[in-house]
Amino acid sequence: MTTDDPLHPHSHDPNPEPPSDDPTLLLVLTDGRSHPIPFPTLQQLPETTMPRCFIISTGHGTSGPFAFTGVTLHDFAQVYITGEWAHVEVISGDGFGCRVWANEAKETLLAWGIDGRTLTRREGCVRLIVPSERDDALRQVKWVSEIRVRSPE
Repeated sequence: MTTDDPLHPHSHDPNPEPPSDDPTLLLVLTDGRSHPIPFPTLQQLPETTMPRCFIISTGHGTSGPFAFTGVTLHDFAQVYITGEWAHVEVISGDGFGCRVWANEAKETLLAWGIDGRTLTRREGCVRLIVPSERDDALRQVKWVSEIRVRSPE
């Protein structure tokens, strides 16, 4: 276990306020190079809407269903990641994160919209939506601020 692991240790207390006003996403590639991706650029990527998704929030239960709109992690990777990758670490501006494996990328969404409108900054602006989520918000990332690409070992 390393100290830069976004899952250990992690704070998982509900956080109602955005950690910052900046919705820019930072992509960190396997070679350590980083690329900022402004929110409007993310919105120009291929759009997907996933209906009947739920928000599972620690301490606040489940809400929904919602139709989330954004870019699948697969389509995002097609644009920004060259070469093989095993998983990404999706990190919130408040330090919480989770791993998404390459084979889950088509069913995972970097969402910027909900029910036909853009998410507000307070709602997350960019949220990781994993429709198969069944635990207590262990894979729901609000305020996505960084995606770290990890290569196969």
